[in-house]
Amino acid sequence: MIDLTPTELERYRRQIMLPNFGEVAQKRLKSATVLVTGVGGLGGTAALYLAVAGVGRLILVRGGDLRLDDMNRQILMTHDWVGKPRVFKAKQTLEAINPDVKVEAVHEYVTPENVDVLVQSADMALDCAHNFTERDLLNEACVRWRKPMVEAAMDGMEAYLTTIIPGVTPCLSCLFPEKPDWDRRGFSVLGAVSGTLACLSALEAIKLITGFSQPLLSQLLTIDLARMEFAKRHSYRDRSCPVCGNNAPWRYLQSKSTVISQ
Repeated sequence: MIDLTPTELERYRRQIMLPNFGEVAQKRLKSATVLVTGVGGLGGTAALYLAVAGVGRLILVRGGDLRLDDMNRQILMTHDWVGKPRVFKAKQTLEAINPDVKVEAVHEYVTPENVDVLVQSADMALDCAHNFTERDLLNEACVRWRKPMVEAAMDGMEAYLTTIIPGVTPCLSCLFPEKPDWDRRGFSVLGAVSGTLACLSALEAIKLITGFSQPLLSQLLTIDLARMEFAKRHSYRDRSCPVCGNNAPWRYLQSKSTVISQ
């Protein structure tokens, strides 16, 4: 396990003080590589909290340029960056905040051509994409390569969150066999809502990496922030799921499991 420098010991001192955390958990964070897709109001904010927590390496994936109507929620951005690739600004901002974290910026959307390489390059993924096409691709690749995934999405004042461990919990296809009809560009969003969900998503990832507390396994957290209502709903694996079920293709893939041990 990678040692912590004197600077890192001081930087992370307050979280190292947490019960069941300590230097061991901090070293696990430093040793981890996390893939974050859809680096916008949700993914960018989650990446920020992973960076300041001390995750050693972040892979940020997001195509497209920054738009002015992104600025109500994308806290890694600045006004002078409008019209430029947002993922490069996200990398720049995170490295300025915590120079000990290695950040890789991939100016692409998740596609069938790049998803396997991206997933294999990380220990786990945060699914923060703005459409179900990318979400499904990431879910399938995480199941295929046995990588945990934090699944988070929001629309308006509502959100959901869960943690997926292939072969243990339901996958995204189990949870949503029929996909919601999302407008990938025109959904309503208040920045504080995406920020709230992002903080919870980062916390799920930190729990999974360090093992210091129990993540949402086989539980779907639903959130209505208009009413400040939070509910946990037990979720179940679909044994006939085409992605993770008993006859799914991944079961025939001869690859070593890389699920992060608790």
